[in-house]
Amino acid sequence: MCIGIPMQVLALEPGHAICAGRGERRRVRTALIGEPRPGDWLLVFLDSAQERIPAERAREVDATLDLLAAVQAGQGGGADAGFMLPSQTSATELLALTGANNPTMETPT
Repeated sequence: MCIGIPMQVLALEPGHAICAGRGERRRVRTALIGEPRPGDWLLVFLDSAQERIPAERAREVDATLDLLAAVQAGQGGGADAGFMLPSQTSATELLALTGANNPTMETPT
C-alpha cells in the first residue's frame, strides 16, 4: 500500500519542488501536476506529486496519518479514533458496511 503525504512547496527546481511535510524535506517530481508555486500543498506518493490539494485537505490527511501512527504505536484504540477498526467490527456490521445484507443491491452472478 502506498500512502500519500501532504507536503508544502518551499522552492522550485526544473521539474521538481523542494517540499516539507511530516517533519521532513523532500525533492519531489512535479511532472504529473505541472508547475506548482511556493506555498502550494501537494499530495506526494513515492517522491512524486500526484495532486494539488487545499490546505484544509492537507490538515485532514495529516490528522489521519497521526491517528494511524498512534494506533500502530498502541496508543488509543478504534473507539478513540472516531471510527471502528475492522478487527473490532462484528460480521454483521462488516456486511452492513459493504452493502452485502442490503436487499436492494444486486448480487453478482
